[in-house]
Amino acid sequence: MSTNLNSGIPRLLVLGTGGTIAGSTASATGGSYAAGGLSLTSMLGDLAGLELSADLIPKPIAQIGSQDMGWDVWDALHKEIVAAQSYPEIDGVLVTHGTDTAEETAYLLDLTLAVDKPVVLIGAMRPAGAVGADGMRNFANAVRVASDPDASGRGPLLVMGDTVFAAKDVRKAATSSIDAFKGYPRGPVARVTPSSLDWFGGATRKGEFARYQWPEALPRIAILTAGAGMDAKPVEALLSIGCKGIVLAGMGQGNAPECVLDALGEAVKSGVPVVRSARVDEGLVDRNVEVDDDAYGFVAGRALGPAKARILLMVLLANGVSDRSEIQAAFDRG
Repeated sequence: MSTNLNSGIPRLLVLGTGGTIAGSTASATGGSYAAGGLSLTSMLGDLAGLELSADLIPKPIAQIGSQDMGWDVWDALHKEIVAAQSYPEIDGVLVTHGTDTAEETAYLLDLTLAVDKPVVLIGAMRPAGAVGADGMRNFANAVRVASDPDASGRGPLLVMGDTVFAAKDVRKAATSSIDAFKGYPRGPVARVTPSSLDWFGGATRKGEFARYQWPEALPRIAILTAGAGMDAKPVEALLSIGCKGIVLAGMGQGNAPECVLDALGEAVKSGVPVVRSARVDEGLVDRNVEVDDDAYGFVAGRALGPAKARILLMVLLANGVSDRSEIQAAFDRG
């Protein structure tokens, strides 16, 4: 591996944001660690022994656990990726990222980037130095994916556990398992090892422009999780702090107690869009099944879970999309 721009092998920009893949631990068998404790330079140094067939150009962005991911890091990432897409000497982009919010970052980039050069997010479920650490293998797999010409035209991808997921579908589904991620509703798009890569279908998005403009800021959108016996006070609280939209992580197919639905309906009347999603892990949230979306003025989240529904609603409002039918059409597309 080298950081020099040599001809004949892929040249990949590596944007580091921290996460467990850059985590440091005092004990190989202990449970605690510090996410983002290792610098990007240190992490790439550890990779040198793998002799990866790529030039890796490091660019540190942040050293954080992804629970602290937010606008400043997103803005920096987006600017760097857009610039890299215009540089002929860069063949693809890797982003090291914590797993807790990787699906949100991947989807935000998916909505706001042109489908051009490969953009691949990498994470790990175990920190460097831990028994069975998975970061180096995931990184080697991600290099293989980003180096493959067939990776372009698919939008941002996430590589974890020998599996490649599209940003639109990927979800974190377990707290600590190596295979913590899955894709819904379409499942993974490829299987990968350091020595092999098998795509499950062709790239269908070649030449697509960004769906939405990158905004100057993102509005405050809250996720409200429904639970048995709750009242409408949480809705009132969210409106009192200036939320511009609310995503309901509802029971079953996006349901909630009647008093909560009524309060959310009043929020819609005041100009605050409400999207119904589900707190369960899989399944579509369709319109007008048990909840009368037409009467309340709600948007059905369809295949998007609460985290991604929040990202899409933020991007829509930041781009001036506030008409309910237009918002629903965006969620129908996913």
